[in-house]
Amino acid sequence: MAIWRSVVGKLWLTIIGLVAVVISTIGLFLLNYIDLTFVDAGKIKHLFVYSGAVGFLLTTFFAFFLLTKITQPLREMKEAADQIAQGDYTARVAIRSSDEIGELANTFNAMGSEIDTLIRALEHERDHLSSVLRSMTDAVISFNKEGGVILTNPQGKNLLEEWNSVDWSDSDAERRGEVPGPLLDTYRTVIRSGREWTNKIHVQSEVYSVVMTPLVSSDGIRGAVAVLRDVTEEFRVEKLRKDFVANVSHEIRTPLSMVQGYSEALMDDIAASPEERKELVQVIHDESLRMGRLVRDLLDLARMEAGHLEMNYQELDVNALLGRVFRKFSALTKERGISLTKSEDWDDLVLAAADGDRLEQVLTNLLDNAIRHTPAGASIRMTAERIGGSRGDEIRLTVEDEGQGIPQEDLPYIFERFYKADKARKRDHSGGTGLGLAIVKNLVEAHGGKISAASEAGSGTKFTILLPVNGRR
Repeated sequence: MAIWRSVVGKLWLTIIGLVAVVISTIGLFLLNYIDLTFVDAGKIKHLFVYSGAVGFLLTTFFAFFLLTKITQPLREMKEAADQIAQGDYTARVAIRSSDEIGELANTFNAMGSEIDTLIRALEHERDHLSSVLRSMTDAVISFNKEGGVILTNPQGKNLLEEWNSVDWSDSDAERRGEVPGPLLDTYRTVIRSGREWTNKIHVQSEVYSVVMTPLVSSDGIRGAVAVLRDVTEEFRVEKLRKDFVANVSHEIRTPLSMVQGYSEALMDDIAASPEERKELVQVIHDESLRMGRLVRDLLDLARMEAGHLEMNYQELDVNALLGRVFRKFSALTKERGISLTKSEDWDDLVLAAADGDRLEQVLTNLLDNAIRHTPAGASIRMTAERIGGSRGDEIRLTVEDEGQGIPQEDLPYIFERFYKADKARKRDHSGGTGLGLAIVKNLVEAHGGKISAASEAGSGTKFTILLPVNGRR
């Protein structure tokens, strides 16, 4: 109503001009029928003509005046509104008067300023949320009600690409690029129940902790957001802790039980002859040595992991090292019907700084494991060669057997304390303590090297050691 009042107020002069033109026209028409005996008719006609011309001019002038004062500001406001609709929130209109149209322009500018401020605040919150999501180490993935991905951070995107490349063989799974197989059951549970759901999922050799929360709106549940944390290391450490306690208890309990049993037999004079007595005492002695080896290995491993292991670094001829180890095990392998071979000697197989005794311990442990798990008629081979790579010149040592092998699921854990790939294997009295490979790994790393294992169940095992030629880095 205010705009219309302004328009009417602007039109009153134009209406006066139109009235003048109408009166002039009527007067000229009446002059033809009125007897103007006492009046000068020519002057009156001229007066009406002048009045009509002035009224026409006034009407034209005020028409242009209205175009400038009313129509032009409204057109400018329409153009500014179009710019705002297209995303230009800085568009403003000029204030040309202080009347209602001027107030409308001022209100329009204030509205544009508020919209610009609101959009900037929303963009700031969006950028802040995006920065938070990018900086998170956890994967965040948001799904809509149909299972499509709405939003994800870089970690979540990488996880989706990795999981979507795997065929989960789920006949009821959603389409590729949407809810992946490992999250499907949790997603359905959340959508169905409308409650937050926490779960741990095992994907190949990794473990993830999943917290999935429904996205609720006024129309109901519109999707779900999942936060995934890689807890593989925590899961592995917890498993190793439990295994460590169980294995230490088992390793100590067995010899203790035998020592206790045989000592009670001696105390009860069960042995009828000196030979039987000697046999019982020998068993007690062997089991005490076994416990001693266990405690010694545990102490050595603890010192290695704490960095307190004493190392005697000096120049080392790897050919001589392999020769000593080869001679040490030649008789044992021949006795068991196993073929033990080593590579040829090379002049460039020299380490600038290495502890020969510790590396001999490494090869001894590896060969001891290989002999115990290699059947008669098979072979074990030791090799050494110098190679170049991104880390500089290195010497590569390998111990390869044709034994029973290690299952793929056990390979990541074989260097952990007390880990046994063969759960059903029983130790004989000459068996190890279960700490050999853990000690091997620590000794190799103390030299700045790396150790890895490649194996398949039933196809043998190959251990590879890389040692820097110029000493520890």
